[in-house]
Amino acid sequence: MKHNFGAGPCILPQEVFKEAAAAVLDFNGLSILEVSHRHKDFVAVMDEALDLVKQALNVPKGYSVAFLQGGATLGFTIAALNMQREHQRAGYINTGTWATGAIKEAQKMGLAVDVLASSEDQNFSYIPKDYVVPAGLDYLHFTSNNTIFGTQFKDVPKTTLPLVCDMSSDIFSKTINVSDFDFIYAGAQKNLGPAGATLYIVKDDALGKSTAKFMPTYLDLKQQIDKESMLNTPPVFSVYVAMLNLRHLLANGGVPEQQKRNEAKANLLYSEIDNNPSFKGAVSTEDRSHMNATFLLTNEERSAEFDTMWKDAGIVGLPGHRSVGGYRASMYNSLPIESVQVLVDVMKEFNRKA
Repeated sequence: MKHNFGAGPCILPQEVFKEAAAAVLDFNGLSILEVSHRHKDFVAVMDEALDLVKQALNVPKGYSVAFLQGGATLGFTIAALNMQREHQRAGYINTGTWATGAIKEAQKMGLAVDVLASSEDQNFSYIPKDYVVPAGLDYLHFTSNNTIFGTQFKDVPKTTLPLVCDMSSDIFSKTINVSDFDFIYAGAQKNLGPAGATLYIVKDDALGKSTAKFMPTYLDLKQQIDKESMLNTPPVFSVYVAMLNLRHLLANGGVPEQQKRNEAKANLLYSEIDNNPSFKGAVSTEDRSHMNATFLLTNEERSAEFDTMWKDAGIVGLPGHRSVGGYRASMYNSLPIESVQVLVDVMKEFNRKA
């Protein structure tokens, strides 16, 4: 058995893998890979997937949900295009690589960007907290969880501005109040399904009000939502697997129960990091991500020894991103706590050998 701590694409429940694999061979007489997105069988899949998102996150009335292609990287542009208004200026909180990317794409769309706060001064090892949100901005954008550096917002930024959030790596991992946001987007490949689909949850009042002079049809969320995510051929297989995964999530207690499981996994690993003298955390304790735990060896000269041990235990995907170094244990929804215990046991044994 492999214990997959990779940062993405995510692991999924075995039941979901099996159902998806079966549908590749037979989905009502065809393969799910060849069924027309206009066929009633797939229209039913899309309708159910959209409805399950609303159920799982308690999406209130007055919001619409869509599945598009392009990943959250295209979402940077879609958010900037659809949310710009008369000010042509937006506020961004920079907490890492993906927030930096969102800032650059907003600037390419002609927006003046105010970076209201940044943790770049300490290699993005904390979440900024003391910042002022001025008036005269079209929206405020932040990235809820930072996969590379291992930090996570514990509270939603306080603002009266329309709030935009990239939730790619922690959506469905914890309860949220969707009504706090005007615009949510998330790549599927962490907690929702395989790469290929991007989820959008948008307040209806925010649709069709962009002042952008450049607005391709595909990037206009109002047109996408009016066409029920079918303006062009959607990512059929990714949406189908997301539907299966959402069924599984709701059948196992929904997001509230998943949050408890995620907290238990994070507490188990962080407790070992804090109490094992051979390791230390890489980011501010109060800002630690429950999805991506980053940590370092206190003696880097023993890295080859530790690497051999965790590989021998069947662990994969543990090396940290090159911009941080050390190790990163990604603990997305479907990673079982038993896998975290295997890693903790290796860490204990490593320390005993010191």
